[in-house]
Amino acid sequence: MNLRKQQGTSSIVLEKPVYIQSAASIAGKKEGEGPLGSCFDMICEDPLFGTDTWEAAESTMQKEAALLAIGKAGLKPEEIRMVFAGDLLAQSIASSFGIAEMGIPFYGLYGACSTMGESLSLGAMAAAADYGDHILCATSSHFASAEKEFRYPLGYGCQRPLSSTWTVTGSGACVLGTQPPSFRSDSDSMPLRKGRCCAAITAVTTGRLVDFGLKDSLNMGGCMAPAACDTIYQHLFDFGRSPSDYDAIVTGDLGIIGQKILLDLLSEKNIDIRQVHQDCGLLIFDNQAQDTHSGGSGCGCAAVVLCAHLLPNILSGKWKRILFVPTGAMLSKVSFNEGTPVAGIAHAVVIEQKQVS
Repeated sequence: MNLRKQQGTSSIVLEKPVYIQSAASIAGKKEGEGPLGSCFDMICEDPLFGTDTWEAAESTMQKEAALLAIGKAGLKPEEIRMVFAGDLLAQSIASSFGIAEMGIPFYGLYGACSTMGESLSLGAMAAAADYGDHILCATSSHFASAEKEFRYPLGYGCQRPLSSTWTVTGSGACVLGTQPPSFRSDSDSMPLRKGRCCAAITAVTTGRLVDFGLKDSLNMGGCMAPAACDTIYQHLFDFGRSPSDYDAIVTGDLGIIGQKILLDLLSEKNIDIRQVHQDCGLLIFDNQAQDTHSGGSGCGCAAVVLCAHLLPNILSGKWKRILFVPTGAMLSKVSFNEGTPVAGIAHAVVIEQKQVS
């Protein structure tokens, strides 16, 4: 075992950078009306995406995002060595009924809303170990399928408390590889590259399940904030870094309430990230104008914000290094109905700008 790859108790350093060769985002109508609407690759006005069910709609959306990312990289599905993908639905059916039918070796994941961080972590490790030249990482969520899975049928008209978040209808996908992205002469590729600037994953910190005993599934920000605090603290400790070493520390979907809890918990550890902290759930919607209460959530929230907003800011030079920390509330409808507390988890991924020849 090469211990140099391990950093502290929870982190891994990639000895060679893993490049994000392409990224694609597809969002729904409400997301398209938000502050990032002009950034998405595709906005679908039909919430059913031309299908008959919410679940089929999400599968279609994730498959289209995956195909778009693969095409942007100048590749074909058969050139992808393996895919790491997941969603919020039981048995990850949005992924297994969508991407899996493309015939790519498939690993189905479940990390709740942290799934994009889990996917990128595993994909980066696989690529860095030379287990595949091209690795696809993807996830999705859909407002209607998530409400049906975890809460109440939409027709019930249940009133949402102010602590609740709005599940993002969206899917994000990235193609990873150890080689810098480049234009292919035989394709209409749109790789994730601007001049000599590329985005690369250089390290990951694997999150731990953190359970503060909270049972309110409509306050997921509160359930996830302790896990975000634990992962960010552990990452900084493992690398001997401070928040100022990052241009941005971006959590997944804590929302207004979760963000406040996170900042308070970190301040108890003498860590202040206020100057660099952003949250995907607060970026994707205008909470007041769009009536999303605490913010956005869902697997697709962090994924589409990463692909449509965060990565372009790295390529433009606005940011040189960010810490991407998707957050997840680990529950099911069974665990909720049985009164089990909602544990949280957060996975951190270091993404840096790299200059290539």
